[in-house]
Amino acid sequence: MPAMRSVGTARSVSFIGALLLTSAFTVPAFAEVEVVVVTAEKRVQDVQTVPVAITVFGSERRDAVGIQSIQDMTNFTPGLQYSTATDRISLRGVGRLTNVLSADASVANYDDGLYETFAVAAGRSPLEIERVEVLRGPQGTLYGRNAIAGALNEITTGPTKEFEARFRANYGAYNHYTLETNISGPITDNWQYKLYVNWDKQDQGWTKNIVPGTPEEGEVLDNLYWDGQIAAQFLGGKLDMWTKIQGARWWGGAGNAGSQSAGWNNYDSGTYEFGTAATGLNPGYGCSGAGFTYDAAAAGGTTTIVPGSVVSPLPAATACLNPGFNNPWKVAHLVPYDVHLPDYFNLNAHLTWHAKNFDIRYIGGGTFYHYILTGGTNNGGEGNANTRPPISSYQIAQRFGGPVLTVNPVESFNYQEHNGFISNELNFISTSEGPLQWVAGLYHFQQHYNQPVSTSSPVQVQWNGPYGDPVSNFFVFCTKTGGVCPPPQATTVDAPLSFRRFDNRPNMHATSEAAYFQLDWKATEELKFTGGLRYSLDRKYGTENVRLLCFGVPACYAAPELNGVIAGGLPAVDLTQLGTVVDSGTSGLPRGVTGLTTYSAATGFASRNYKASWGALTGTANIDWTPDDSTLIYGKYSRGYKSGGFNIGIFTVLSFRPWTDSEHVDSFEIGAKRTFGDWLTADVAVFHYQYTNLQIPIAVVQSSGGLAQSTTAFFNLPAAISQGVEVETLMSPIENLSIIANYSYLDAHVSRGQLFDPADPNATAPGAVPALSDAACLASYNPASIALPAGTGGNTFSSPNPNSICSRDIYTAGTAPGVGNGGIGGPGGVGWNKPQNIAGNQLPNAPRNKVAINVLYTFHFDFGSVAPSVSYIWRDVQYGNLFTRSYNASPSWDEWDARIRWISTDGAWEGVVWGKNIFNTIGYSGGASGARFAGTVDISCPGFGGPAPANTCNFVQGVNNPAGYGAVRGENAQGIGTTYFNPTPPVLWGVELTYKLQ
Repeated sequence: MPAMRSVGTARSVSFIGALLLTSAFTVPAFAEVEVVVVTAEKRVQDVQTVPVAITVFGSERRDAVGIQSIQDMTNFTPGLQYSTATDRISLRGVGRLTNVLSADASVANYDDGLYETFAVAAGRSPLEIERVEVLRGPQGTLYGRNAIAGALNEITTGPTKEFEARFRANYGAYNHYTLETNISGPITDNWQYKLYVNWDKQDQGWTKNIVPGTPEEGEVLDNLYWDGQIAAQFLGGKLDMWTKIQGARWWGGAGNAGSQSAGWNNYDSGTYEFGTAATGLNPGYGCSGAGFTYDAAAAGGTTTIVPGSVVSPLPAATACLNPGFNNPWKVAHLVPYDVHLPDYFNLNAHLTWHAKNFDIRYIGGGTFYHYILTGGTNNGGEGNANTRPPISSYQIAQRFGGPVLTVNPVESFNYQEHNGFISNELNFISTSEGPLQWVAGLYHFQQHYNQPVSTSSPVQVQWNGPYGDPVSNFFVFCTKTGGVCPPPQATTVDAPLSFRRFDNRPNMHATSEAAYFQLDWKATEELKFTGGLRYSLDRKYGTENVRLLCFGVPACYAAPELNGVIAGGLPAVDLTQLGTVVDSGTSGLPRGVTGLTTYSAATGFASRNYKASWGALTGTANIDWTPDDSTLIYGKYSRGYKSGGFNIGIFTVLSFRPWTDSEHVDSFEIGAKRTFGDWLTADVAVFHYQYTNLQIPIAVVQSSGGLAQSTTAFFNLPAAISQGVEVETLMSPIENLSIIANYSYLDAHVSRGQLFDPADPNATAPGAVPALSDAACLASYNPASIALPAGTGGNTFSSPNPNSICSRDIYTAGTAPGVGNGGIGGPGGVGWNKPQNIAGNQLPNAPRNKVAINVLYTFHFDFGSVAPSVSYIWRDVQYGNLFTRSYNASPSWDEWDARIRWISTDGAWEGVVWGKNIFNTIGYSGGASGARFAGTVDISCPGFGGPAPANTCNFVQGVNNPAGYGAVRGENAQGIGTTYFNPTPPVLWGVELTYKLQ
């Protein structure tokens, strides 16, 4: 078995500052603080001798304290943040803020030395994971891919030379049970094996779906995971071989990564997206009692439909309100979330040759998985896409007369990842006892992925055409395909063949190569110098195909350039062929795009190609001082790098800014580690980062042509600072008592930059600092008149200067040029979408303060030991994006956990009773995000009137709305509602029994 897989137990170490390292202590001789072995620098070391800010979670400590998941590790690791819902991880304020696979993670994840693109595996059972090492700070030499924020090392239990077996069963709240076993031992004198199997199932969810006939959500799962390993030693111990094959499968349910990605909306739904006031759609999930019909069929009865009414599967008394307004664990999802992992397979192999004075180690393997997430969304109207009201259908009158149209907002999305990647790494590691130690290596990584996402509504028959037929009441704007409008269709075998409104299919490749060298020179017994360099080269290329249609809401035809096209009043457009929504490239190719967008008359897809490369020289320089065997004081500089990428897939539509440059950081850190006798270890780190080109995905409202379409773009933040203090302690002041106390302070903020806030485009919210005045916006706008293609009515519309800094906000009044029929302020008076100065705003998901404390006491009896344990965690306010505003803030929160662990006298049996969040508080693993209630209805607004289409009204609900569209519960004075992502689970409990056979 390779040396790097040495056994270690864990601890979280810390305390307050350098005072602990210089003060005199009377050392009690009661308890012994265990030695923790890590491989953070590619060689086996005591963690207290490693000049890296590192938190270690070993299997024994995890069982004792109750570290059951990666979220629990987050609570006890300074600077670490993890989103359970989206599997995104960050350290010290910097991390991955998107699930777009061509945007690399900032924290590199390694499973037994092999690079992985996900972090969720770190939360595997302590029966499988020997330890998890969280390395904070840029790992500029020995680690990368793109370890600009840190690295997460997962080391599994390996084969043993003596037979041993462990069997564990757990039963908990919501009918959650887990069965697992870990068996290992010798095959021959030189061959060993290990087999681990885990079955995890929960069939009741902590999130109740009140829609009749729909399943519960929240940790509903059925998972199987297995891991087989084999190790051997050859040539008298000169050659070690170790191989692992692992696989997993999830059979569905709303409990795994991604299942809670929509977040918690504690507001009622805006009503503009469901038609006109004439249908009785008023505040509170689009119903007001009048003209409302209860769909008794959903409850097993009969259905009564009143013409012109709203049809809902819920009684009016509940359907008018958001059931989750005060409770994140209650929803009304017509289309429930479901997560499925039909395939996951990983192969990992190590070969180590022990030469004289150095080792040569090869680490190679690969991973393939197929992930599927499905759930509900709205039908493409304006507003927050996370809103899922309990309305199954409603009826609207067509804009220019004609029959009443039935709209079914019951739409589902299908998001998938087909991801495969391999890596090969060759290490050369010195093993001599001299003052010079070195590590060198070569690294190669290759990835190919497809990340298709689509939305569909099989009950909306118009999605399948025939298009342009007045009888079908369906029309699509298709000028770029010669007036031919192909029906939605799929070419994949694992998705519906039609009824699609949105369809995006990226197909990308990535390669990464690197070479590195690090030298340690011990000048004296107390002083050591370290220097390292690494060169990395990354390439990414591929294709994206997308189609976007809009149907059934007035927002589909709010754009003035469509007035001459929608002559028949048929409420649908093909936004794929609208240049203000989907980038055609004709006004200039974005960086990284290799050609103009093409349009297929057969499929309706818009397609374009991408290609780019990035490279950087990074490194580190350290000074370590060890005045005695118990003290380490270090100072270090690191240069970090993260590859650029493309913001494609997910819910993008050929973005106008898909490319992002690489990001870089200069990191300065001083730290100290001290062991006080056998009762206390204390670690402290003080750091200051200077980031350039920090990659941030931002929401952008494309409204240059009048039709506001939200999309996302990558943005390189010019400059940001992350700085703070982290302290970790593990103490045992008296016999049998163990205390973990960790604290971190983090100041992660923007030091220079300007952005547009889609929730506050006019820059009027408290705290907003507009970068331009209305007059400056107008001066840069300089609109031009552009004629529509022949055959579409010959109308013209205003298009802004491509170099315009500001765009129009058609939902508010202002001094921007009006669109004639789209601005609530009247012709010639709509608002501006202005850039804001964001210097001083906090970085996303970066709470200033975190506290974690665990107290464990062990009682010894004739029948064994009993160890009760209590944990307390507290986390400060954090924000979900770069705008430090009240509507983007998740409040501070705390949580209490408790457990009692029993171990038999012979150590063969172990039992645990545990409780999580025992006071049932609401917590948040990430920041929040605000969205404005801005939409369109087909009614007359103040300042307008007259025949259609002049009666289209764009407004912000509750702010400048027409009659019948007042404020809804939960929105603020600017008409903004807040979505809280990743609420923590309610109170949970469980019992666990383990048997060890040796």
